[in-house]
Amino acid sequence: MVRHIVMWCINKEITGEACTQAKIRIKNSLESLKDIVPGTISVKVEIDALDSSNRDIALISEFESKEALKGYQVHPGHVEAGAYIKTVTCERACFDYEF
Repeated sequence: MVRHIVMWCINKEITGEACTQAKIRIKNSLESLKDIVPGTISVKVEIDALDSSNRDIALISEFESKEALKGYQVHPGHVEAGAYIKTVTCERACFDYEF
């Protein structure tokens, strides 16, 4: 199995309710992929970071294999979600590993 972890910061110019709405949209768009992308085991997006965090959003997802992760990355639903995410985030960090 493969775990895929991605973290982002929301762009500094997005504040208040717009920031909250951006986080919710990211969460909903990514978590909805669990049931439609083959080989996806779980998708969880955390948007309520503690003050000790240096990122605003974390995606923690698991896939059956490296091939399933690759399929997720090119799936139209993921590509659409990613296009929006790129418009509202910065400082992306990613870590993938097999377990």
